[in-house]
Amino acid sequence: MSENTPPDFEAMKKAMAAELSKHWKMFLIQGIVMGILGALAIALPQIATLAIEILIGWLFFVGGIVRGFTLFSAKRLPGSLWSILTAILAVVVGLILILDPLKGTLTLTMVLIALFIVQGIISIMLALQFREHLNSWIWTLLSGVVDLVLAYLIWKGWPDSASWAIGLLVGINMLFAGLSLVFTALAARNQDPT
Repeated sequence: MSENTPPDFEAMKKAMAAELSKHWKMFLIQGIVMGILGALAIALPQIATLAIEILIGWLFFVGGIVRGFTLFSAKRLPGSLWSILTAILAVVVGLILILDPLKGTLTLTMVLIALFIVQGIISIMLALQFREHLNSWIWTLLSGVVDLVLAYLIWKGWPDSASWAIGLLVGINMLFAGLSLVFTALAARNQDPT
């Protein structure tokens, strides 16, 4: 077999089914945890929005500081001045989101909508691609469709819905992704791993 020969798609599908069957309990636990966290975010969408906003702020802040320290020690690196400015910008954006998280809700809501559109399309494509090998493919398909519908509804209500949309969207997304994992794990439990 030469290096340019594409991998055997059927062999990859069988390997994936075998791994799912082998680790079905791990996927089940992950699905249950994601479902519970999703339900909590749906029940308290404004608190979930605020928590996500603050988490993203801390990610920018810490990432900017780490990048800045790294770049200060390598000042002779080409383009380091621009990278240092980017690190400072990340720290400033992080501080704004941490100190006043409501300022970033509009922008982050639009970013989240884009993420759900991409995730929905990918979920639908995966479900259709593996429908012959997994009995639970319909749940992955449903998860993708729900992502697309939610992205449309939040976009249609934007900007009025920004204060609670992130928490609600993340909650619904996590709930359906968790259900998808649970049903996939339960289906994989009964499949022959060979």
